[in-house]
Parts: sequence; structure tokens; C-alpha cells
Amino acid sequence: MLKIENLTKIFAKGTINEMTALDGVNFHGASGDFITIIGSNGAGKSTLMNSIAGVFPVDSGKIVLDGKDMSDMPEHKRAKMIGRVFQDPLKGTAFDMTIEENLSIAYNKKRRRGLQAGISRSDRELFKEKLALLGMGLEDRMKEKVRLLSGGQRQALTLFMAVIAEPKLLLLDEHTAALDPSAAKKVLELTDYFADNDKLCTMMITHNMKAALEHGNRTILMQSGKIKMDISGDERKKMTVEKLIEKFEIDNDRMLL
Repeated sequence: MLKIENLTKIFAKGTINEMTALDGVNFHGASGDFITIIGSNGAGKSTLMNSIAGVFPVDSGKIVLDGKDMSDMPEHKRAKMIGRVFQDPLKGTAFDMTIEENLSIAYNKKRRRGLQAGISRSDRELFKEKLALLGMGLEDRMKEKVRLLSGGQRQALTLFMAVIAEPKLLLLDEHTAALDPSAAKKVLELTDYFADNDKLCTMMITHNMKAALEHGNRTILMQSGKIKMDISGDERKKMTVEKLIEKFEIDNDRMLL
């Protein structure tokens, strides 16, 4: 599904501020994998996601998704295959458009003709049916402006928008960090549901090591632009936060236990 080979990204190359953010990263993700990614600030987690999404070019290496080499593909073309949710609940939606208008924009990513002139009755029925899965009553508020939603509702909607176009890969960059505990729990439950139900390859950055071991089926630890740990199965089940900190000497200033 997702193959990353020898991925390297150097910022401010050739200057006194030169920094290697990704140092020859190799990684394979299968369809149905839900991979949690942990690491201290500056470990390369967000750089890895931005590189996959095409936010900036990499210095070397290859990115292949579903058999397609995306290494030189522009960001807007990759977006047809990749769903993404950011930390800020305000970032993934158009605040002055209605819920159904936001959903229509996201849904039409998978259509060859791009954005359509309006929202059809069948689309509206589909949106209502799918919104009911969120359990937030948004299916009865489809004509309301998104700016009227709470942070948790907006992030749940953003998550739904990221998967409605049936992407091959879902990237989640600390998507619950800005939410209160109750809203974060709900969004994580929805994340588990979509990742499992749609059999996506899902990658989730989190600073919460406990959540990293409780969600998904695989956990990666990044340090200094490299993958230092990649665990799954029984090894992951036996792993604890305390063992992670001790074994890898993790700086847990921001990492929550």
C-alpha cells in the first residue's frame, strides 16, 4: 500500500542552520494498518507526514502509494488519494459554509469532473446517513454554518470529510491535541471506526504514549529523523509507557503518560 524508501529531507541545506529532518527513512504500511507515531519534538514526525502529503519536496528517496510513485507528484494531485486531519479543528473546514457544503467539497474530490454545481438529493441523503454515524446530531443540522459547531464536532466533521472520498491513506497529525478529554475520546473512537471499517492505511501522530499503544495495530517511534522502533503484535501488547521511556530514553516533557 504505502512504501517509503530512503526518504531524506534537509532544511536550510548549505547554511549554518542546516538540519536533517528525515534521515534515510524506510517504511512500509499495508492496507488496514493503523500506525501510531510517537517521538519528541523535532523527531521528524510531522516532516514525514508533510513529505508524504507533498507539502514540500524531499531531497532524496521514493514515496509509493497503491503502486503509484508520488515522489514528484504535486500536493493537489496526492490529495485525491490522501485524507488528512490537522491538530487545529479550524483548519480542515470552511467556517462560513454549511455542513453539507463542506461535505460536498470533500466528497467531490473522488469525482473525475471535480466540484459539481450543486448538492444532489442522493448526495444529501448519503451525507445525512453517514453523519448519523458520528452520534452528534449533525445529520439534523446540515444547513448550519460550520462556525457554529464546537471544536469536537468540527474535528469529527473534518475526520469524516477526510474519509468520505475513500482515500488510500489517512494522515492524522495530533488531531485530538486541541480538544477537551471528552471530545478527544469521541474523535479517537470515530478514528478507530473509520480506520477499521474502511480498511485504510492510517498514520496517527500523537504525543500521548498511552493512546499510541491503545489505538491501532502498530506503533512507530521516531528519533532524530529516523525510525528507532516499529512494533506490532505481541511485542506491542506487552509494551508499556514506562518501558518505552526507559528503553529509548525518551524526553517526555510534552509526552503524556
